[in-house]
Amino acid sequence: MNTKTFLTIAFALTVSVATAQKEEAKMVPAMTEIWDPEVPVVTPGETPMNAPSDAIILMGEGTDLGYEWTNAKGENPGWKWENGVATVVKGAGVIKTKRQFEDFQLHVEWRSPEEVVGESQGRGNSGIFLQELYELQVLDNFNNRTYRNGQAGSLYKQTAPLVNVCTGPGKWQTYDIIYTAPRFNEDGTYFTKPRVTVLQNGVLVQNNTELRGPTQYIGIPEYTIVKHGPGALILQDHSNPVSYRNIWIREL
Repeated sequence: MNTKTFLTIAFALTVSVATAQKEEAKMVPAMTEIWDPEVPVVTPGETPMNAPSDAIILMGEGTDLGYEWTNAKGENPGWKWENGVATVVKGAGVIKTKRQFEDFQLHVEWRSPEEVVGESQGRGNSGIFLQELYELQVLDNFNNRTYRNGQAGSLYKQTAPLVNVCTGPGKWQTYDIIYTAPRFNEDGTYFTKPRVTVLQNGVLVQNNTELRGPTQYIGIPEYTIVKHGPGALILQDHSNPVSYRNIWIREL
C-alpha cells in the first residue's frame, strides 16, 4: 500500500468516525423533557369567582370578618358585616388583613351603593391598597366622569385603566389582580418596581403595569420610595358605603 492510498483510507476512517459521533450526539425529544419535580396539582373553583384549592379565604359567607381582618389599631373591624358582605361604615376607618403578603393572585368583589349620591370622586369611593402602599381605585364610574388616573381600575394618581368597564350602581363587580412585589437595593431604592395586572369584570384594565412608587394624594410617588417587606391588604373607608365580599388570595 503506497502512502497516498494509506492517507486516503485514514481520512475516510476519520470522516466515518466523526459522522458516527455526530449522529450519536444528535438531539432527540427526550433530551429537552423535564419530568421532576412534578408540577403541583391545584383544584380550580367551579367558576372563576370560586376560590381554588390552594387559596386563602380572606372574606366569605359563613366566616367572621374579625378572623382575617382588623382595623388600623389591630382591633376588631368596625364595618357592617352581614351574610359574608362587609360594608364601609363612615368614620370607622380602614380595615386590613392580619396576614402580610408579597407576590400574589387576588380576587375581590365590590359593589358601589345603589343610591347614587355625589359625583366624580364623591360617588362610591373606596380603594384596595396592596402591601398597604399601592392603591387600586374603587369608584362608581358608570356615567360618572372623573380624572382618568383616579377612576375605577386605575392605579391611583399613576396609571389610568385601559378601558372603563364599570357596571351600574348597586351591581357587584370583580377585580382579579396579579401583583409582583418590589425588590430593593441596599440604599432603599427600587431594584425592581412593583407590577400589577388587573382584570375588572373579566376585562383587562392594567397590563403588567409598573408602579412608580407608593400612592400619593399630593406629590410625585418617586419621592417617597421606602424599602419594605411583606405588607397587609387594606380596604379604604372613604365615607361611602361601598361593600366587599368573596375575597381570596393565592401566594405566588
